[in-house]
Amino acid sequence: MSEAVLVVGGVRSGKSAHAQTLAEKHHGPLAYVATAEAFDEEMANRIARHQADRGPRWCTFEAPLEMPATLESIGPDYGAILVDCLTLWLSNIMLAERNVAIAGDELVQAITRCPRPVVLVANEVGMGIVPTNPLARAFRDEAGMLNQKIARHCCSVVLTVAGIPLQIK
Repeated sequence: MSEAVLVVGGVRSGKSAHAQTLAEKHHGPLAYVATAEAFDEEMANRIARHQADRGPRWCTFEAPLEMPATLESIGPDYGAILVDCLTLWLSNIMLAERNVAIAGDELVQAITRCPRPVVLVANEVGMGIVPTNPLARAFRDEAGMLNQKIARHCCSVVLTVAGIPLQIK
């Protein structure tokens, strides 16, 4: 098993900031695997702000769909890899009508084979109300199952609440 950490939490819980802090403890350049795409100006501004906040140690790899292949393509010079975020990646997979179970299994294999530390960020979406439509319920269910699958293969799992990281595994 690689040294993998899953950081999970709600929206604006501090999960991305904590994950970045964990990754920055490693020496050398760092790899940031981004799953977001800028479909509008607000999202483009958000992405630019996040890139500026990370600073010069970080190299961004975009992987809205091809996460396993991207993880496996990152060279040995990087001290750690930060994936942000699995929940958006799952949304991309579902919208592309790909098989979620197979995609999740391929991701687990890539994480397990990764020779460097990987920090993964995911939203906890199952603690709120039950969505009113079938697609939202399916997404919530798939996100919960993906988080469980990834957590089983991580050496550490951290839940962030109100900016406070809580070690749960």
